[in-house]
Amino acid sequence: MKKGIHPNYRPVVFQDAAAGFSFLTRSTVDTDDTIKWEDGNEYPLVKLDISSASHPFFTGKMKFVDTTGRVEKFQKKYQRGAYAAKKDDAEAK
Repeated sequence: MKKGIHPNYRPVVFQDAAAGFSFLTRSTVDTDDTIKWEDGNEYPLVKLDISSASHPFFTGKMKFVDTTGRVEKFQKKYQRGAYAAKKDDAEAK
């Protein structure tokens, strides 16, 4: 392998702050944060917004996270379109 062209592949801790869940794996991600892990060693830290511990698909709990009103905006945009008219006709029959 050529020297100097490959990223640094090393152990990294990924932490989901919302669920309080962390895991150690290997990655090439760049980060300046570090954390002391359970084995006493210090590893680079990557903070996650969501992981398997907090994602509704994996937890089975439906958490509705819609801070910007995207669902309502979408419904308002398409409520008077051709699709909505077809849906109303089908419900009437």
